[in-house]
Amino acid sequence: MGAAASKRQRQPGRARTLARDDLMNWPFVVFLLAWLVGMVGTFVPVVPATLIIFAGALAATFIGGFQVWPDLPFLITFGVLTLLISMIDNVASAWGARRYGGSKQAAWGALIGGLAGLFIPFGLIVGPLVGALLAELLIVRKPPLDALKSAYGTVLGVLGGVAAKFTLHLLIGLWELWRLWTPAGSLP
Repeated sequence: MGAAASKRQRQPGRARTLARDDLMNWPFVVFLLAWLVGMVGTFVPVVPATLIIFAGALAATFIGGFQVWPDLPFLITFGVLTLLISMIDNVASAWGARRYGGSKQAAWGALIGGLAGLFIPFGLIVGPLVGALLAELLIVRKPPLDALKSAYGTVLGVLGGVAAKFTLHLLIGLWELWRLWTPAGSLP
């Protein structure tokens, strides 16, 4: 038995510390995978991308060993951001309808259409577009060209919302990856 082997036997606590250090990057990898799925899911209406990213942060935090400070304030902040980011698509589509001459009814139609669009293919664009168009045609009784203009604004709002959501997903993902980064740790 060599000197290094006998030294390891005399320091059992050191071996446990190294094993724990070896696992320090697992939270990083778990979050990275969830974040990448969420980033792709940003463009797929039925995928709750923001929720997937939050779930990845939650899992990574608990895999890494939850500590009240700083993890709890981080998770609360991340949870609030998750709720706000989740609403961006619908709010942006309603804003787009109003910006392009749509009525309040068109904004509400875009909002309701956006929620209904979660359950259909291409619903992210089709739902708010149809909702605003139907509200303008059937409730407000606008001429078809004017109704189409506010529906067009709705689509622009949706696309702006997706761009904003993608940017926010990118930023919160980088924030969490930076928080989880431990250059001293390595995967086993």
